[in-house]
Amino acid sequence: MRRDSLFFHADFRRLWAGDTASQLGAFAGHTVIPLLAATVLAATPFQMGLLTAAETIAFLIIGLPAGVWVDRMRRRTLMLRADFVRAALLFTIPLAWWAGALSLTQLIVVATLVGVATVFFDVAYQSYLPSLVGREHLLEGNAKLQASQSVAFLTGPGVGGGLVQLAGAANAVLMTGAGFLTSALCLLRIRTVEEVPERHEDAKLLPQIAEGLRFVFTDPALRAIVACTATANLANGAFTTVQILFLHRELGLSPAVVGLVLATGGVGGILGAILAGRITRRIGQARSIWFVPLLTWPFQLLLPLAAPGWRIVLFPAALAIAGFGIIVYNVAQVSYRQAVCPDRLLGRMNASVRFVVWGMLPLGGLLGGVLGEAIGIHGTLWFAAVGEAAAVLWVVFSPIRKLRDLPKEPVAVG
Repeated sequence: MRRDSLFFHADFRRLWAGDTASQLGAFAGHTVIPLLAATVLAATPFQMGLLTAAETIAFLIIGLPAGVWVDRMRRRTLMLRADFVRAALLFTIPLAWWAGALSLTQLIVVATLVGVATVFFDVAYQSYLPSLVGREHLLEGNAKLQASQSVAFLTGPGVGGGLVQLAGAANAVLMTGAGFLTSALCLLRIRTVEEVPERHEDAKLLPQIAEGLRFVFTDPALRAIVACTATANLANGAFTTVQILFLHRELGLSPAVVGLVLATGGVGGILGAILAGRITRRIGQARSIWFVPLLTWPFQLLLPLAAPGWRIVLFPAALAIAGFGIIVYNVAQVSYRQAVCPDRLLGRMNASVRFVVWGMLPLGGLLGGVLGEAIGIHGTLWFAAVGEAAAVLWVVFSPIRKLRDLPKEPVAVG
């Protein structure tokens, strides 16, 4: 193993461990909370859409100003506060359940407030990595963090579904909160001193927001990446709304088996994270952004073909193959974004991208709820699968397709 590997970077290992704990809790929660709504509170498809939208609506409401605030603050401090807030909010769910007062309204409110904290954590986290490891290690750092996300995607739903089966959905929410607390404890141990951001007392909020948006949308490669991810997330929001209902109600799977099916799909993500660096070096960063998704994302069209019996395997198989392509795409495009953006704009760039691409998730969730009532769960699943498979066309028919690699240095901004 090379001595310059991030395995030997103590503070990156702490960030990595904290992120792994946070992701494990989060992915367990993505299974536990919808199962709690579907099995205990008997939520309708539209109510599931509201819950799905609540988890990410904050990206639409405060996503852009959050980037400005992140650029004005120490990012590790902001991440710590977000972890503690998310843990405290989630602990209210089992408390309410034990008191016999849990309601769907509380789930939606908690999901919304956790989403607000997540906005600040995610924007700060992607802006923090370049200063912690240096731009020359961004590809390796993002690949390792994506590997953790994929492992959490693999194990979190299975653990969450098993906990729901054994202890009840409300008690299983405790694991999500514990993951955020563990993340905070790991972040507290980071020793690298973060520079205090330069303050401009006369800086106006709206012009600073506009500067971040202008940087993103004047770059043709960034513009295509944002459009691709936004389209995929719109469809994915609809998919997330109905996936638990499809597996539990239409395929008749128990909570534990639902978790197992969703977890099996994470195998592709782990392979994608392990191989992302090798693939990127072999075929080029630009080709990793369009060619790998073009080969893998269309397999999502197998999802609606799943049915009781042997055809159940189509669901995790499609998730695994598409998940491989999604992770390779994410490692390549996130590393590109971090490399070409000047340090002073990182928060605003990441917030601008997340405002658009994550802002599509609540809209997709609401759309999935409406479609679920209008055309049924199965029809909504077809809509989502087609949308996610077609999203890659944005980068296929863009200047990225003519390149092998993308710029690795910050671009000049006026």
